[in-house]
Amino acid sequence: MSASSMAIDLSEKRVRNYAAKYFGAEPETILLEALTPDASTRKYYRISTGDKPAETLIVSLYPTPFNPQSSTYLDVTHLFAEAGLPVPKVVDVAGTEGIITQEDLGDESLAKWMGQADAAQSNAMLNKAIEFIAQIQAASDLAFSSGSVASTLAFDEDKLGWELNYFFDHFFGSYRHDNLSEDESAAIKADLQSIAAELAARPRVLTHRDYHAMNLMVDHNGELRIIDHQDARMGPVTYDLVPILVERRLVPADESWVEAQQNYFLQARENLGLPRLDLEDFRYEFHLMTVQRQLKAVGTFSYQTGVMGRGEYYEKYIKSSVATVLRAMDKPGMKEYFALRKKLESL
Repeated sequence: MSASSMAIDLSEKRVRNYAAKYFGAEPETILLEALTPDASTRKYYRISTGDKPAETLIVSLYPTPFNPQSSTYLDVTHLFAEAGLPVPKVVDVAGTEGIITQEDLGDESLAKWMGQADAAQSNAMLNKAIEFIAQIQAASDLAFSSGSVASTLAFDEDKLGWELNYFFDHFFGSYRHDNLSEDESAAIKADLQSIAAELAARPRVLTHRDYHAMNLMVDHNGELRIIDHQDARMGPVTYDLVPILVERRLVPADESWVEAQQNYFLQARENLGLPRLDLEDFRYEFHLMTVQRQLKAVGTFSYQTGVMGRGEYYEKYIKSSVATVLRAMDKPGMKEYFALRKKLESL
């Protein structure tokens, strides 16, 4: 048996034994379904018993035991729930077993759901997703007053720079295997650091941190729900809006459509009493955030393709993501970023 197969067997044994205790059933009666995570170190399982197959729950299995008091997932779940955001209900925590159990939202991500919905339904659900971003930002003060871990973390220059270096290492290295000269590497990294520094200096609000259509679920009642929120932190006002509008597309999003969604977001903020933003400055930040966020996404897609061998899921997004970066770089007021632009255009 391979090491990976042994690890799977041990993980499933841990979950099966936990579920047996939780349901008060024999381990062999537990129904176990392994769920494929996106790009996570956690493993997810759907559990139920043969006696009550309709009663299903989702187990998040962590690599090691943890202290619930220091769990970022539980902390941010509490914060978002207190802010009225629709996160999954936590039904049990077994820190010594490395397990958090929550309600089962089903298998319908927003991305999957929109692929089957008509235009009117899709627009309505996207509007709801955009409203949630404004609602997350409205919870910024709550994050600080409650002492949430999210208020202590930020997209500062180090964090943004780390993400861009991740792009550099895995796009040019793991994926493309480019043989860059020392001077070319230094010039591209200087451009990347300049992007990180400028974004780090922008005003910050509470962000989800990975707000794309695979991290939003349409539950059994047809309601939109938020998942994968444990890495929430303070960041630029456009940080969550960029991925929901432009990320993971096979062709770059229509620009007039993007501007319409931006306008909807600005109105959603005002409806919640948040300060009005200068439109020109907001759109400039959106373009700069697009460059950073899309390069970070390309780094993830490249790592998953070149290192993890999961190109069938991720490689298809790389070309359009690079095209979206180049389009954003062409917007008025953007700096030249000559070395980075030249290299991306040459591809």
